[in-house]
Amino acid sequence: MTIDRGGVFSNALQMIGNTPMIELKRLDTGCCRLFGKLELLNPTGSIKDRIALNMILTAEEEGKLKPGQTIVEATAGNTGLGLALVAAQKGYPLLIIMPDKMSMEKEYNLTAMGAKVIRTRSDVVKGHPEYYQDLAASIAKEKGAFYINQFANPANVEAHVKTTGPEIWQQLDGKVDAFVCGVGSGGTLSGVGRYLKAQNASIEIVLADPEGSILAPLHNTGERIEPKRWLVEGIGEDFIPDICDLSLIDHAYTIPDKSAMLTARELLAKEGIMAGSSTGTLLSAALNYCHQQTEPKNVVTLLCDTGTRYLSKMYNDEWMKQQGFIE
Repeated sequence: MTIDRGGVFSNALQMIGNTPMIELKRLDTGCCRLFGKLELLNPTGSIKDRIALNMILTAEEEGKLKPGQTIVEATAGNTGLGLALVAAQKGYPLLIIMPDKMSMEKEYNLTAMGAKVIRTRSDVVKGHPEYYQDLAASIAKEKGAFYINQFANPANVEAHVKTTGPEIWQQLDGKVDAFVCGVGSGGTLSGVGRYLKAQNASIEIVLADPEGSILAPLHNTGERIEPKRWLVEGIGEDFIPDICDLSLIDHAYTIPDKSAMLTARELLAKEGIMAGSSTGTLLSAALNYCHQQTEPKNVVTLLCDTGTRYLSKMYNDEWMKQQGFIE
């Protein structure tokens, strides 16, 4: 496999994946080297393009998705945007169910791409009829639509086993000591983690989890906490997704919203890369991990999505002041 972003493509779907990697040399990484995989360079600006394409292709191959059938998905936004790209290219109507805490930029982007968006409550947990996943499932059943369900879809994990993991391994010539990721659906953790550990069982998988999510506390203490609200978008959970293999995790860090957003802003100021709030969470955890090492390691994380999706929030000084994150 060759990582090549050059050449001429015949459609946008061919541009998914094969993203470049950058060494982040202007951040304080202690004795380690920290590499960021630029997933924000996928066509819709996030890593979720990978799973959107594979989930739709797999559903077509298995006969679960019929020509012209409506696709329904519950998403924080980025999976929806990836699905909107693929659905538009393949002629599927798309309905997205998205929690009300997600940025308006995502909704504007989705509707511009032809998707219909329904906002629902972000203050309820799984099992409540207005929880975004429960609402998506009930609407799909009512309409006879195809519910993608990234949280329980094996094609989500497979996308990363087939593409993201091998790309990371090739780009660093197998010299990978640790991989830092978050969990939204669990596809990245399970897919990349499974692939990398199959190449070298000593590679450490590091979970970056927003404060309020249940996942890092569950790994670190074995106890399931009561979830609380967090502002970072796209990662952190109040339940364990079906496809999420938590046994792959070697270390887990709980990252406050303030640290995540200030770290993302530092990435822009020092490295010139505008990424989203989940990237800030991953970078904050990666830097914590690097600083705790006593010998040099190659640490890889993901620059998950573009920061242009958060101009009204974490890149808006007034919003940051309202949250108490800056003076």
